[in-house]
Amino acid sequence: MVTNLLNDRYQVIRTLGAGGFGETFLAEDTYMPSRRLCVVKQLRPIQNNTQIYQLVQERFQREAAILETLGGATDQIPSLYAYFSTEGQFYLVQEWIEGDTLTAKVQKQGIFTESAVQEILVNLLLILEYVHSQYIIHRDIKPDNIIIRKRDQKPVLIDFGAVRESMGTIVNSQGLPTSSIVIGTPGFMSSEQAAGRPVYSSDLYSLGMTAIYLLTGKQPQELATDSHTAEVIWHNHARNLHPLMVEIIDKAISYHPRDRFPTARGMLEALQSLASPIAPTQGYIPPTLPPTPNTPSRPTVPVDIQKSHHNQKGILIGGLIAIGGLIAGGVINQVFTKSPQTATNTDVSVSVKRSPVVDTTDSPTINANSTNNPEDNKPAQIKIPADESITNSVTSPVTQNSDNNYSWLSERPVTDADLAGKTGYELDIMRNTIFAIHGRQFKTTELQEYFNQQSWYIPKYSPDEFPNNALSALEQVNVDYINKYQDRYNLRHFSK
Repeated sequence: MVTNLLNDRYQVIRTLGAGGFGETFLAEDTYMPSRRLCVVKQLRPIQNNTQIYQLVQERFQREAAILETLGGATDQIPSLYAYFSTEGQFYLVQEWIEGDTLTAKVQKQGIFTESAVQEILVNLLLILEYVHSQYIIHRDIKPDNIIIRKRDQKPVLIDFGAVRESMGTIVNSQGLPTSSIVIGTPGFMSSEQAAGRPVYSSDLYSLGMTAIYLLTGKQPQELATDSHTAEVIWHNHARNLHPLMVEIIDKAISYHPRDRFPTARGMLEALQSLASPIAPTQGYIPPTLPPTPNTPSRPTVPVDIQKSHHNQKGILIGGLIAIGGLIAGGVINQVFTKSPQTATNTDVSVSVKRSPVVDTTDSPTINANSTNNPEDNKPAQIKIPADESITNSVTSPVTQNSDNNYSWLSERPVTDADLAGKTGYELDIMRNTIFAIHGRQFKTTELQEYFNQQSWYIPKYSPDEFPNNALSALEQVNVDYINKYQDRYNLRHFSK
């Protein structure tokens, strides 16, 4: 047992768990006035081998930096507060997530509905898209490592295997350190990961097996496998599922990586093609994502930070999908669309509209130069690649062709390039347009007067009555992103 006060700062409250490479504690940060709760992971490397010890130390620092980056980009990965070493042992201090794991949820409440599973999958795929864009493979996705946060019911992905790999590094037959080791949980782990060679779709396999557990209550070891194909047999345990949902999960858990979705985005788009998908709780979409590299050969870096071996074909699914779902017991209508892509070769024109949505905080968004031109209410003519036919149309209160149109904030992630050069006034309008689209009114008189002048604006909710779950996951992410951008550069016109 460790001393009660770690690093002369963290007061241990109780042990949360223990394993082969250390223990995990719930602790209080005595340096903070709030004495905030945190998780302290004690990692114990092998000390009788100098070479291994040095490697562990180097990887510990690198992995801590990775976790700091990931946790700072989304609130659905715990933030890294600190890392330190003392008496030959290493410690990570992370945000404490109050809530139940998916395992605990199933044990308490029974199996999940299909719509609830779909909501969780969408949220987690948004997180994985960002994680993979940073060349990181989680490698231990399972119900125990997904917490439904108590305060907002968001799924939070915890316990990144990349950190624990440094503690399990072994020496090969030549006496040299190797990181090609098995990290993961049997049953939720793909065959290539079990062989020490995980790829991005290995995480999707684990996510698919997690979905099966939520739908059936069956652990992977309780499910049979096909003796010829090695595919998991699970359909007989989950009745009345949408055929496309079954097909998506089957593809995710295909035995061979080439038969799976090559990217999280591909699986996400497939889920969005369901006839009545549930809208995600306010999940995460990375504001700007570097493309996943298409590298034909295996990179000479640790497997958890390797680049993708797959081409990013994804699945070309009809563009704008109307989504309706139950969230927090209320029915809301949302639109979940693909991020726009550059048109190539032959283009076709389609009319696109979007119906109003709903939101909760004083943070909507629109451009400062909006006009009352009736032409702005006409469906816009946008161009898409000929191979991506749009089968569904959705109405939009904000015109697609207006210079002051910010309706795209409901359709794709915002980037710094979208915000660069804008004044504080423009950014405030832009951010609050997201809320105005859903009919929110504002306490700030000048802000309210601005939206009253917009022909598309239909006030429905007072600031205090605006539904907390009105924004889609993408819209909430964009609101947060603009907020942080404004804080970073001190660009505000109205009070926050």
